[in-house]
Amino acid sequence: MQGIPLIKGLSFTFWIFAAVSASLFYPEPFREIENFQMKLLIVPLLQIIMFGMGSQMSIKDFKGVIQMPKGVFIGMACQFSIMPIVGFTLAVIFGFPAEIAAGFVLVGSSPSGLASNVMSFIAKANLALSVTLTAVATMLAPLITPTLMKLLAGEFVPINFWEMMLSIINIVILPIIAGLIFNAIAYGKESKKSIIIQGFVFLGIIGLKNLINFTTNELEMSALLFTFLKDIIWFLILPIFAGVLFHKLSKGDSSWLEGVLSFISMAGIAVIISIITAAGRDSLIEIGFLLILACLIHNCLGYFLGYWTCKLFRLDEKSCRTIALEVGLQNGGLASGIALEMGRVATVGLAPAVFGPMMNITGSSLATWWRGKPVDIDEEKPLAEAQS
Repeated sequence: MQGIPLIKGLSFTFWIFAAVSASLFYPEPFREIENFQMKLLIVPLLQIIMFGMGSQMSIKDFKGVIQMPKGVFIGMACQFSIMPIVGFTLAVIFGFPAEIAAGFVLVGSSPSGLASNVMSFIAKANLALSVTLTAVATMLAPLITPTLMKLLAGEFVPINFWEMMLSIINIVILPIIAGLIFNAIAYGKESKKSIIIQGFVFLGIIGLKNLINFTTNELEMSALLFTFLKDIIWFLILPIFAGVLFHKLSKGDSSWLEGVLSFISMAGIAVIISIITAAGRDSLIEIGFLLILACLIHNCLGYFLGYWTCKLFRLDEKSCRTIALEVGLQNGGLASGIALEMGRVATVGLAPAVFGPMMNITGSSLATWWRGKPVDIDEEKPLAEAQS
C-alpha cells in the first residue's frame, strides 16, 4: 500500500485492521506469552508515544493561548462538553452493560490526540490552533477527565478521582515533560536561561505529583522519596542526558528521529489496540455491531457539533475545521491506559479500542474532503480581522 499513492494514506488504517483481525482470531498470544501478561505493555508504550509527542513540541507551542484566545476557549469548551455528553447519552440509549458504558464516557472525556494535528495538516486547517488545543487539552486532562468521569460515569462504575488523576499524570504529563526538556536541549533552539527555567518548572510538577500521591495514598516518607527520585531520573535526568547526546551526534539533523518516533507511535498504537481487543474479545463479539455503530455515531457527532458550534460563534472556516477535528478525534490510547489502571481493560477499554481505528478512517476521509475544498481567503479576511 505504501507504493500506491492513491491509498498510501490508508496504510496505517490497514495496519490496525490487520492487528485487530489477528487478535480476534488468535487472542492468546496477545493476552499472555510465557506467563508474561501482555497488558503490562500498554502503559509503557503509551508513555513512549507521549514522550515522542513532547519531543516534537516546545513551550512556544503554548503561545497560541495568547495569540488565539477565542479559538482556544471555544475549542476547549467544545472538547470537554460535546464528547462526554454525547458519549453518556449514547451509552444510555444503546443500553450497554455498565462497564462498557463507562468506556464511552471515558473516550468522550479524554483530550484530543496527535491524530487531530495530522488531520488538520491534511485538511489545510489552522495547524497552529490544532497544536495549541491538543497541548492545552492534554495538560488539563488530569483535572478535567476524572471530574467528568466522576459526574457522568459514576453511576456505571466506581470512580476514584485521585487515582485517575495520578494515572493520567503518569501516562501523559510526565512523559510529555520528558519530551519537552529533550526538545529544549536536543535541537539547540532554546536559550540556557529558558532551559533552566523549564527544568525548575518541570521539577515542580514532578514534586506536585508526588505530593498528591503522598497525601492521597498515605505513603511512608521512604516510599515518597523513592518514587520522587525515580520520577526525576526517568523524566528529567535521562531526557537531559539524551538531549545533550543527540545534540552532539545529530549536528542539527532531526529528520531521522521524527521518522523513528512516528513509526514507534504507529506500531505502539497497533499493539495496544490488539492487546485490548484480545482481552475483551468475548464481549466484543457479543455486542460488536452495536459497539461499532455507537462509536461511529459518537465520532461523527463530534465533527458535526464541533464544526457548527464554531460557526455559531463566527469563527473563521479554518478554525471551524480545526476544532471539529479536535473534538471528533480523541486520545483513545490514553483512555485505554486509564481503563487498564482501573483494572477493567477488557470492558471499559473496549470503546476506546473500537473508537481509535474508526476515528482514523473517518478523520482522514473528512480531512481529505476538506483539502479538496480550499478556503476562500478573501471571505476569511474580514472575519479574521474582526476577531483580532
